[in-house]
Amino acid sequence: MVEIVVSFHSGSGHTRRLAEVFAGELEALGAAVHLADVTSLGDADWLAMRRADGIVFAAPTYMGSISSPFKAFMDASSDIWGSEDGWSGKMAAGMTVGSYASGDKMTSLIQLAVFAAQHGMIWVGVDDIGAPVNPEKEGINEDGYCLGMGATSVRDKAQMIRAGDVTTARRFARRFHAACARWARGG
Repeated sequence: MVEIVVSFHSGSGHTRRLAEVFAGELEALGAAVHLADVTSLGDADWLAMRRADGIVFAAPTYMGSISSPFKAFMDASSDIWGSEDGWSGKMAAGMTVGSYASGDKMTSLIQLAVFAAQHGMIWVGVDDIGAPVNPEKEGINEDGYCLGMGATSVRDKAQMIRAGDVTTARRFARRFHAACARWARGG
């Protein structure tokens, strides 16, 4: 069984919604999933990340950068860096939510990818090409991010993120699960 941690910070609930959709799809695929809110990490959360086959990093983009609570988590992980039971060799992916379609989300995805690289992790990006390139995939990866997932928040608190982003998150979760499973069995 593949073990995956979805570590996240959510200021207004949008990123939590994205993380929960992603985790729900992983669970439907049979993965053991651990959701870890980085603002309240305990020993069990850190242990889950050390044991996991893959870790997904999810945070909102505020003012063109990762949120400060998520950055504090990144800084706190420095004790793991270089340790024998660190994150080197684990699969990694990133997701961010912003108020606008662009909203400088790419800078947050770059921060997450560099963070994973510093830990020696193997990065998995989004491979879905949506409309207008593939008209049959209307709403899929609507903003065209490939480094990771960039979702856009909506004001409707029942929805939190666009419907296409929900579908994209589920598809990205399937890709990440397959990568973790392939990597865990050695090829």
